[in-house]
Amino acid sequence: MPERTIQLQPIGTIRSPFTDPRGMPIQPAGAADVAGTVEVAARYADGLRDLEGFSHIVLIYHFHRSEGCDLQVTPYLDDRVHGVFATRAPRRPNPIGVSVVRLLRREGWILHVAGVDVLDGTPLLDIKPHVPDFAPGGPIRTGWLEDAHRDGRTATTHRADDRFASDPSPDRGDDEGEPGRGTVRGDERG
Repeated sequence: MPERTIQLQPIGTIRSPFTDPRGMPIQPAGAADVAGTVEVAARYADGLRDLEGFSHIVLIYHFHRSEGCDLQVTPYLDDRVHGVFATRAPRRPNPIGVSVVRLLRREGWILHVAGVDVLDGTPLLDIKPHVPDFAPGGPIRTGWLEDAHRDGRTATTHRADDRFASDPSPDRGDDEGEPGRGTVRGDERG
């Protein structure tokens, strides 16, 4: 399959109290009461019409402080290596993140939200209403996260640590030249 370039333009900016990934929630479930705003560019304000009727919205954003790609990572909720596509880690071929947040209110092109789990200044790519009825029915499996949950590791209890800091930690052997075991920079999703 030939590679092609896809260009996306941010439609706004997500504001949060988090300026450093260390210590921040790793998922919206761990940030339930964390307030933030979504500042949509004024030229897209008409696209927000009727959004206030939804209790939750899906934010699609760019992991703007993530550099490079690791195909294998050790996520926060496990101590084993997994393929990046079985995690929500930001060092991916396309550093795109997704969070479902509570929509508290809309003031013009500013959305007040709760459950913000991203760094301040994160570029917003898109917004969609969260509609549970659109999800497929049937049993849901959560892979390796089922073991983590049984062991008491959840997104509500864990916070980001320095395992994905900007600089590789010499004592962990996270050498940037070691494929698949590098260091995640910026937001990390678990």
